[in-house]
Amino acid sequence: MNAPASQSALERKIETSRSSFKTFLATKNLRVTKQRMAIFEAAFNRAEHFTAEELLDDARALDSSVSRATVYRTLPILVENGLVRVVDIGSDHKYYMSTLRQSTFQAQLVCIDCNKIIEVDAPFMEWYGKTVAVRHGMELVSQRLQVLARCEKCAAKHSA
Repeated sequence: MNAPASQSALERKIETSRSSFKTFLATKNLRVTKQRMAIFEAAFNRAEHFTAEELLDDARALDSSVSRATVYRTLPILVENGLVRVVDIGSDHKYYMSTLRQSTFQAQLVCIDCNKIIEVDAPFMEWYGKTVAVRHGMELVSQRLQVLARCEKCAAKHSA
């Protein structure tokens, strides 16, 4: 069944991801519940990074019955399915981001003071990681590039 012409590419991608999530849940013998779907929707409604607690707040706005435990159990499922990725910046909590708007390998520019994260396209890193791994007889599994810096706002505070 083809998507209507009026449906945007982003909406089609969200629908494809929603379907993938439901199928993935079935392969794990997990039920598709309204709480899990509220968590999915909350994650995919965000264009920026989020913490599990922020996701909980957003999901509860969609369905007040969403529990903290369900969020913490659902996030790894979304990550395993490749719909959400973990962005670990070495702070006391992890950040997450849906892969919805990602078209190439993403590096992160992270402010060391306020933890602001800016995604930067870095398609060369995917090539580099694969090349180096193959050269050493290995298979690339994962990679990340993070640049630690200080945003303008924090730099101004830091120099004051």
